[in-house]
Amino acid sequence: MSESIKKQYAIGVDYGTNSVRALIVDVSNGAEIASAVFDYPSGEQGILLDAKDPHLARQNPADYIEGFYASVVSAIEQAAVGSEFTPESVIGIGVDTTGSTPMPVDRDGLPLSMNPEFEDDLAAYAWLWKDHTSASEAAEITARASAGDEVYLDKCGGVYSSEWFWAKILRCKRTSPRVFEAAYGWVELADFVPGFITGNLDPANIPRGICAAGHKAMFHPDWGGLPNAAFLNQLDAGLAKVAEHYRANTSTCDETVGGLTEAVAKRVGLPSGIPVAVGAFDAHMGAVGAGVKPGTLVKIMGTSTCDITVWPMDQPLTDIPGVCGIVPGSVLPRMYGLEAGQSAVGDIFNWFVRQLVPGNHSATGDPHVSLTREAEKLRPGESGLLALDWNNGNRTVLVDPLLSGLVVGQTLHTTAAEMYRALVEATAFGALTIINRFESYGVKIEEVVNCGGIAEKNPMVMQIYADVCNRPMKISRSAQTCALGAAIFGSVVGGAHPTVESAQQKMTGTKETVFYPRESAVQVYAELYRLYEQLHDAFGTSDSTGGIDNVMKDLIAIRRRVSEDASESC
Repeated sequence: MSESIKKQYAIGVDYGTNSVRALIVDVSNGAEIASAVFDYPSGEQGILLDAKDPHLARQNPADYIEGFYASVVSAIEQAAVGSEFTPESVIGIGVDTTGSTPMPVDRDGLPLSMNPEFEDDLAAYAWLWKDHTSASEAAEITARASAGDEVYLDKCGGVYSSEWFWAKILRCKRTSPRVFEAAYGWVELADFVPGFITGNLDPANIPRGICAAGHKAMFHPDWGGLPNAAFLNQLDAGLAKVAEHYRANTSTCDETVGGLTEAVAKRVGLPSGIPVAVGAFDAHMGAVGAGVKPGTLVKIMGTSTCDITVWPMDQPLTDIPGVCGIVPGSVLPRMYGLEAGQSAVGDIFNWFVRQLVPGNHSATGDPHVSLTREAEKLRPGESGLLALDWNNGNRTVLVDPLLSGLVVGQTLHTTAAEMYRALVEATAFGALTIINRFESYGVKIEEVVNCGGIAEKNPMVMQIYADVCNRPMKISRSAQTCALGAAIFGSVVGGAHPTVESAQQKMTGTKETVFYPRESAVQVYAELYRLYEQLHDAFGTSDSTGGIDNVMKDLIAIRRRVSEDASESC
């Protein structure tokens, strides 16, 4: 076979909440030839917890390093069996991670948790995206930015989140000053991994991806980068030091961090010097792997949900309250990346199964399967239940981690399957709220592409989403869109494709199965959504003027009508 037609491959390394996955992809068509998963060994399913604080969630950076080695080695071994693959045919590597997951590092860029002096201090570890300990600090940042002439919140929805960069660092300063003072800088996981495998760890010069910087650290070209020192000093005098050790410019993911170091290459069995793309968050690269483009909303559905779309930078775009960022180049170069999401989706379903489901649903296998089997027999509105999807707070559009879940309409006859379906419907109502917010500010959503385990495994959920949102629900062709998106950027920096868009055309697609809205279900869910909006505003906002005394009675009326219609059709 001649050199010109030899197969070429890219590797996408996807750091999730509980594990890291390495995916090897044929750059000519997106075919996934091998993948391997490494479960983080530390803590509970990879998460370091504190029994005294349910909002705390940290991770061990050593797991990230070992996870890269183990997953890539295993994937390479698989790919080499019965295929044309050779390590020399890998042309590029891309990395995506959770975020905002910042970690304090020393002068050499190594996490403080790897220093024996700090191994027993959770503040020295990575502050996982779902760590909500900094709710008061986030509220303070929001208040401070809103009180003056600052515009730092304009591009991140008007409210700063406890899940984000500066809130977590400020929390560390106040609760663990020893760690804060020892840290030379703070680095996002999305920047740390590419820096580590290319030997570019200097905190002051490590390439910083615009994705993490723009969506979580209030970095934007409109005001010259990070918030200025005066603003940061108003929050705490120590924060300006963090900004001083933060590179002044950022990069998009079609740029390289550098080449794979000889030491890392030897550990994983690859040639040294393979170009590594700038890192980004999993949802943003997942959107690329699902074929995101203007008019397409990609929903990455997992423990939480991230919603990503893009908008051309040469077209006007209004700031959108409640979104998680409007950042140039954070998803596709030359386009604004728009992020929204829900703080818990799969986590809500899993909570219900773990804590509240009767044993008969788990006696013969997966309780999710049993509950789904019963729940899909129910008609929309038949349960008489309505829930809010805030069990882990609200990410969009309220941006409030101090909100909690709610189920209205329970009776002495309510079943576990009815509750399960109501929770699924609640997450669909939350999804529709996000779509409505985008469209009310001029960002038209023409199609929705879903990806992740829930979209892949549960047709009932997808049908409910189609009915509630009154839009067809497509499913990404790849079950591993985040890793695929990372591999796409690896293919671009490796020279296989001139642009990300051209790579998407070759390497992405959707499945043949599409879930279309059902007219009768759409009508009932429109009624239920109006009630959801009442609860949403009454419990989630301070300016709600309408009462909610009608909600329970309206749910009963809908339930009775649906039951009567069902009886007449029999």
